[in-house]
Amino acid sequence: MIDNNQLLRFTTAGSVDDGKSTLIGRLLYDSKSIFEDQLESIENTSKQKGHEGVDLALFTDGLRDEREQGITIDVAYRYFTTPKRKFIIADTPGHIQYTRNMVTGASTANAAIILVDARHGVIEQTRRHAFIASLLQIPHIIVCINKMDLVDFSEEAYQNVISQFEDFSAKLLVKDVRFIPISALLGDNVVNRSENMAWYQGAPLLHTLETMHISSDLNKVDARFPVQTVLRPQREGYIDYRGYAGRVASGVFRAGDEITVLPSGFTSKIAFIDTYGGKVEEAFAPMSVSITLEDDIDISRGDMLVRSNNKTEVSQDVEVMLCWLNNQPAKDRAKYTIRHTSNDQKAMIKEVIYKIDINTLERNKDDKQLAMNDICKVKLRTTKPLCVDSYRDNRVTGSLILVDDATNETVAAGMIV
Repeated sequence: MIDNNQLLRFTTAGSVDDGKSTLIGRLLYDSKSIFEDQLESIENTSKQKGHEGVDLALFTDGLRDEREQGITIDVAYRYFTTPKRKFIIADTPGHIQYTRNMVTGASTANAAIILVDARHGVIEQTRRHAFIASLLQIPHIIVCINKMDLVDFSEEAYQNVISQFEDFSAKLLVKDVRFIPISALLGDNVVNRSENMAWYQGAPLLHTLETMHISSDLNKVDARFPVQTVLRPQREGYIDYRGYAGRVASGVFRAGDEITVLPSGFTSKIAFIDTYGGKVEEAFAPMSVSITLEDDIDISRGDMLVRSNNKTEVSQDVEVMLCWLNNQPAKDRAKYTIRHTSNDQKAMIKEVIYKIDINTLERNKDDKQLAMNDICKVKLRTTKPLCVDSYRDNRVTGSLILVDDATNETVAAGMIV
């Protein structure tokens, strides 16, 4: 039964010391998802640090620097299963200099848990993480108002945070926002319902995660196949074989389909589709296959096969919502390597259209300098045409990254608009 359970990926975000790692530790601990030897190790470490009980945050803070500082630096992934569902958790950092890690952790999430300290309310990092979750089209946001024990489990404090968050989130494109008052340290409303907050009539966090509807983020309509490599095996029976290998990004391809190769525009038909286990009649996302065409066409890595009646946009000028991730500011008209599906080429930031003020969500069209954690809309110019869809329609063909050639660091992540 467990093997057939639906998988939910969720990320935790919030400001530093809001209790993200403690919350995940509480989820694992109370749902009996921790191995005995791991629990024993954490108990020993907790005693060495002078804690009376188990320091739940240690279940996710695995790096030495994190344990010494008591903060999360890297994205920590944890896996656990209940009788109703399987989960993958991405515990992301709260410090502002690690916002880029939050982008990484949230990029594949079905839901985002945003923690807010009941004493401090909605602050800048709360707004930043909520806005990033909105940009990444995460369909469900659960706002966990934590440390309710430090405000005497006050319903008024809970309602104040809800009011602050709703004033901000009204401008965001988020379909589903839920609020849960919790104490991760004591376990209130995490796995079990709280006896200290009888005024809260909703479900605890784990029940919410187990029953939340998960919609597939795969585009099943637009057929997109980025070519990763060309297969030319030189052995008996395969002398004339020419297969285009890759992973189906979206949609369905079938033998006999009329396809167009982009950006060249040449057309052909699919002769047959190969997999590791043999030929198949159809391939759909996210299968890895080799597609053979009826005609010999010059196709190489970075080209994209699409159905002829369902083409994508091909352009050298692409408008992108960009999250700048690097410590160094963007260089004026500097060239970067753009990585989009299997296509790597050079690109430059042609124009900064506007930057987003995280606190007000207003657009600043005057400030053109990109610094770390800035979120902005830019126009990119590429050396060769890109085959793109909007991120809203297709997460795979609608996302990209920029890489600095000198340092090989990923400097920005972008969502095509």
